[in-house]
Amino acid sequence: MTDTLSRLKSLSKPIRVGIVGAGHTGKALLYQCDITPGIECVAIADIKLDKAVAACSAFGLEHHVVKDLNDLHDTIARGAIGVCENGELLARCEVVDVLIESSSSVAGGGHFAATALENGIHVVMMNAESDLIFGPYLMRLAEKNGVVYTTCDGDQPGVIKRLADDVTLWGFELVMAGNIKGYLNRYANPTSMIPEADKRALDYRMCTAYTDGTKLCVEMALVANALGLETDTPGMHGPRTKELLEVFDHFDFDRIYESRHAVVDYVLGSKPYGGVFVVARSDHPFQHFMMNYFPSKLGTGPYFVFDRPYHLCHVEAMRCVAEAFLDHEALLQPTAGFRTNVYAYAKRDLRKGETLDGIGGYTCYGMIENCSENETHSGLPICLADAVTLKRDVARDQKIFMEDIVYDAQRLDYRLYALARDESHALSS
Repeated sequence: MTDTLSRLKSLSKPIRVGIVGAGHTGKALLYQCDITPGIECVAIADIKLDKAVAACSAFGLEHHVVKDLNDLHDTIARGAIGVCENGELLARCEVVDVLIESSSSVAGGGHFAATALENGIHVVMMNAESDLIFGPYLMRLAEKNGVVYTTCDGDQPGVIKRLADDVTLWGFELVMAGNIKGYLNRYANPTSMIPEADKRALDYRMCTAYTDGTKLCVEMALVANALGLETDTPGMHGPRTKELLEVFDHFDFDRIYESRHAVVDYVLGSKPYGGVFVVARSDHPFQHFMMNYFPSKLGTGPYFVFDRPYHLCHVEAMRCVAEAFLDHEALLQPTAGFRTNVYAYAKRDLRKGETLDGIGGYTCYGMIENCSENETHSGLPICLADAVTLKRDVARDQKIFMEDIVYDAQRLDYRLYALARDESHALSS
C-alpha cells in the first residue's frame, strides 16, 4: 500500500465509520476516528444508550439520539453523530462506509456484521469471538457483496499477521506465531476480577475472559485459521519465561518444523506484557551470520524470534479501516477455514440441569484445539456456550461436548455457526 496518510488527507470527503459497541474499546475507537485525518465516526450504537451518549459527550462531539433509519440519515447530514441502541441501524445506513463491530455480543456481533455486508458496507471486526465463530461465513458474504471483511489491526491477531507477513517477505519460514501474556488463572470469575476490572475500567466478564485464558485462545485461533496453523496441544503450552529468547529452551522447533505444521502458542510472564512474536527459520549460513551481526539478539539460527513489544487496538485500527475502504484489502481473514476452534471446559464442578453462562462467566473457560481432532466427537465451542443446559454432570477441567448440552439449533448464533461450518468445509474441499 502506498502512503496511506497522504491519501487520507487528500480525500474529498472522509471515510464515514459506524461503531457498534461503546464500551472500553468502542469509546477509544470513537476518539481515534475524531483525530485521524480522512476518517470520521458518523454513528455509534450500544445496547446501553447512556454509554454511547457518554462517549460522545466525553470528547465534546455533537450528537443526537436517533430512533430510526431516517432520523439517523438526517442527523448525519446535519454533521452530528447519530447515537442509538440498535447496531442494526448502523449496519443498514447507506452513508456508513465502514462498520467497526466492537460489541461484546457474540450473536449480535455476527448479526450486525452480516447485515452490514449484505448492505454493501465494509466490516472491520474488533469482536474476536464473533470473528472466530462466524468468520468463514462472513468472509464469504463479503466476497458475494463486493466488500471487505477483516479482523482489525491493533489487536494481537492483526499485529501478529503483519509481523508474520514481514518475516515471510524477508525470506524466513514461519514456524510459530506467538502471544505474550502476563498472567493466567483458569478459574477466575466476574466476582474475583472486580478489583482488577475496576482498576482498568473494564467490564467484569471481559476482564475474566482475559484472565482465564479464553480471550488468548480465541485470538490465537483467529491467527491459526488465517495462516493455516495448528496448536501443538489443547490450550497451547504457554511456558513461563523471563525473557522471550527463552522460547528456545522450552520448544523443540526442529520437531515442529519437521512435522510441517507451524503452530500457535504463547509465553507467560515475559516482558513486555501485551506484545507478540513469531519464530521463523532460515537455513542459509550467510543469513545466520548476518542476523548475528546486528546488535539485537534474535537467535543464532536456524531459528530466530522476532517480536513486536506492543499492540494498540484503537490506534492501529484506523489503518485497517483505510485499507478496507481505499485498497479493498483485508488484513486477516479465516482463509484456511476452521483449522482450530476454542472449546468449553468446566471452570468448576458442574451439575446436570445447570445453565452455562458463556465467555468470561462462572461456569467455563475456553481452550484452543485443532478441529481435525473434534470431527467425530465435537466439543462445544466456547462462543456458543451461553444459555445452554447441561445434560450430565461435568467435573472441573473436563471438556464439555455438543452432546452434553440442550440447545436450540435455530437460535441465531447456532444458525450462523452452521453457515460458517458449511463455508469452512467448502474452503477445505
